Amino acid sequence: MAITGIKGFNDILPGEVEKWQYIEATARRVFELYGLSEIRIPILEKTELFSRSIGDATDIVEKEMYSFVDKGENRVTMRPEGTASVMRSYIEHKLYAQDPVARLYYMGPMFRYERPQKGRYRQFHQIGAELTGVTDPTVDAQVLTMLSHFFAELGLDEPSLEINSLGCPECRPVYRESLKNFLLTRMELLCEDCVRRYETNPLRALDCKAAGCKEATKGAPAMLDNLCQGCSDHFEKTKSYLDAVGTKYRINERMVRGLDYYTRTTFEMVTSLLGAQSAVAAGGRYDGLISELGGPQIPGIGFAIGVERVALLLAEKDFARRPDLFIAAMGEVAHGRAFQLMTALQRLGSSVEIDYEGKSLKSQLRRADKFKARYTLIIGEDELSKGTAPLKNMDGGTQEEVALEAEAILKAVKG
Repeated sequence: MAITGIKGFNDILPGEVEKWQYIEATARRVFELYGLSEIRIPILEKTELFSRSIGDATDIVEKEMYSFVDKGENRVTMRPEGTASVMRSYIEHKLYAQDPVARLYYMGPMFRYERPQKGRYRQFHQIGAELTGVTDPTVDAQVLTMLSHFFAELGLDEPSLEINSLGCPECRPVYRESLKNFLLTRMELLCEDCVRRYETNPLRALDCKAAGCKEATKGAPAMLDNLCQGCSDHFEKTKSYLDAVGTKYRINERMVRGLDYYTRTTFEMVTSLLGAQSAVAAGGRYDGLISELGGPQIPGIGFAIGVERVALLLAEKDFARRPDLFIAAMGEVAHGRAFQLMTALQRLGSSVEIDYEGKSLKSQLRRADKFKARYTLIIGEDELSKGTAPLKNMDGGTQEEVALEAEAILKAVKG
């Protein structure tokens, strides 16, 4: 019996992986324009890191983490998200001693045990960014602008930016009690999860997708109407900076985050193209997280992008690689010369394919079409004796004679 992969852990095959590489390369290019540097974090962390940062009452910690006891009797967890790991590294290596303002980005797999569905898997991949050390709302606006810039560079008209504020430790507890009092009269409409979270995380009812919870929260008090003056001013300034640079957004008063560490500005990039899984990126400000994890009182803001979901949005685009040249060779001597030219051109930075099996010219040209090679070069006895061969532009249909030298072929292929 053949061994198959684990459910929710997917292979990314040639033909699809080129799309992922494009997404990752675009993120690197855009984020580094904004002064960010890459950080690489381990997959395995102490379980305490996530229970302290994410919150014991969240679905991630309660139901979804891949946690186990290792051979050293340590409780460890495969990372379910990246922010806590980046902040752990920031604290452990005292990056704040060099400069409290850190601009970091990461990419890689995360792990959560949940029901696999379109765009959501048990091993999934995120690209994230974290900026620390500044409370000024210009940073919020810059992060949101950078995120919008990333999607624009991918050539996507969707998703669109939605923003909200979750307040701070001063005003959120008051709002939380107000919301609990509102929900208390509608408990029979809430789903099982929201009833369970009523005491520990009642805000999650606001963005629950269950029909009863949507009905129960109609007319619920909004966090934006209960912000303290500091949070209200921060949100208004964030909006004014977004307006000043032309970053489009809309306010979503029902948006909350599933992680406990978020404060003030929260946001999502949402689309209508993926059904229920509408968010392709999300994040917010976390001004208390670093101190909660044992570091100094330094603010931060960040986001994570779901790579699988972004790849779905790019489904119609063709990212398959095209070789620059296919060399069709007729005869053993010509085949040897084709191999020499291929190797020389590859060393000069050109992608080249040849036939390895001595097939007919017709079969070789069919293979060139399958590769979608930009150019085709045909070599036989006559071409070897002349020292030149016909080079055909497969896109334009034109043809020219070129010398059978790597430099001459490269010049013709690369223009």
